[in-house]
Amino acid sequence: MVEQGIKKLVTYGLEKNLIEKEDVIYVTNQILEVLKVEEYNEPEEEYSNVELEPVLKELLDYAAEAGLLENDSVVYRDLFDTKLMNCLLSKPSEVIKKFNELYKESPEKATQFFYEFSRNTDYIRTYRVKKDMKWVVDTKYGEIDITINLSKPEKDPKAIAAAKLAKQSGYPKCLLCMENEGYAGRVNHPARNNHRIIPITINDQKWGFQYSPYVYYNEHCIVFNGQHIPMKVDHSAFVKLIDFVKAFPHYFLGSNADLPIVGGSILSHDHFQGGNYTFAMAKAPIEQSFVVDGYEDVEAGIVKWPLSVIRLRAKDEKRLIALADHILDKWRGYTDEAAFVFAETDGEPHNTITPIARMRDGLYELDLALRNNITTEEHPLGVYHPHAELHHIKKENIGLIEVMGLAVLPARLKDEIELLKTAILNKADISKDEVLEKHAAWVEDFMPKYADVNENNIDDIVKKEIGLVFEKVLEDAGVYKCTAEGREAFNRFISAL
Repeated sequence: MVEQGIKKLVTYGLEKNLIEKEDVIYVTNQILEVLKVEEYNEPEEEYSNVELEPVLKELLDYAAEAGLLENDSVVYRDLFDTKLMNCLLSKPSEVIKKFNELYKESPEKATQFFYEFSRNTDYIRTYRVKKDMKWVVDTKYGEIDITINLSKPEKDPKAIAAAKLAKQSGYPKCLLCMENEGYAGRVNHPARNNHRIIPITINDQKWGFQYSPYVYYNEHCIVFNGQHIPMKVDHSAFVKLIDFVKAFPHYFLGSNADLPIVGGSILSHDHFQGGNYTFAMAKAPIEQSFVVDGYEDVEAGIVKWPLSVIRLRAKDEKRLIALADHILDKWRGYTDEAAFVFAETDGEPHNTITPIARMRDGLYELDLALRNNITTEEHPLGVYHPHAELHHIKKENIGLIEVMGLAVLPARLKDEIELLKTAILNKADISKDEVLEKHAAWVEDFMPKYADVNENNIDDIVKKEIGLVFEKVLEDAGVYKCTAEGREAFNRFISAL
């Protein structure tokens, strides 16, 4: 009965403090309107500890049977269930007011409220995020995180076909624009009815603060420009990063690089990513300290990490930013042919930085990962990008999240891991398997390390070896390798400062 599903959804709203008792009749009527239900007899049964996923499934199944969905597939179900959830939501101004009131008590209370709100409203679909495979692998650079992203639903063929035929709209301009707040969505743009944004000011500009719907780590947030302007790593980017961690000292904030290959997936809209999580790179120690003339009051050092990272620490954020500006300026124009570092070729710039800011022990801290996006015939996707022999695990760009030590691996690996474990235990010829052949050389390489491979340890072995592949991925992305020759070249750049 649809009445039961409606009452359960209203009860869920009450239990999660999304609505008050006085809202029950109003919210019920809003849900009835979305479901095109004209008669309603409230069930006498009372519900408690309502789980959202089965309730939404119940109501979505009804909507599909009633012909309210253009097609009964995940894309159209997502477009519809956000309309249902929006019936339970406050207007943006009310959410902002609550956030600001809690912020006066502490930044932690404000973000904790907004994070829970984003989960409870189903903007963050926690039941999908739980499907992500996650594990930790010990490497020579510390414990790195591995995740196989399963929370982004696969589009069905009909939705893909419909998206191709759909009229291209310039509204919202992209997934990060302010205009996404409350947007109903369409077949080629996700629904954001249940999306709320907190306005913040950094570097005297209007920016937005929200959480990622895919939360790759704890309280994974996105901070984005109020205007649709391209990514740029420059002085103002450093100021914004520091402004943010000053306002939210329990969070880190970082920027993707601003060039293709070494940048993120959305370079067209200026944005940062942060959260309440400590990555392996943040835990990594300084392997070599150095002093830059004129900036003796700023601690500086090379981080023990596969990418080439300089860590700066200072009490005075202006001095920290001044040295970051100096390093960025030098790196943009730096060429060292012996180390295969070219500032530009044929007028195309190659050098940039992935910066990450945090507060630690009362000091401002800024990690600057040196990046270079040069390509060659041997490495057409990038010299400092995962090389071809690692593409069976990771071929995509190494963005901010990977730089810090979290592998976001493709969903295909979930099934491939299971097939691979079975093939290894059965001693099958992997090179003859159409799906698994790309892993054959890798398996042949690591198997001799293990004297006994059985049902009890095969899962741990495969996961560990995937982690070690990601370690190599990060090493490929490092401009200066963690070798005597690599560190000598790194120090040539340090000397140029």
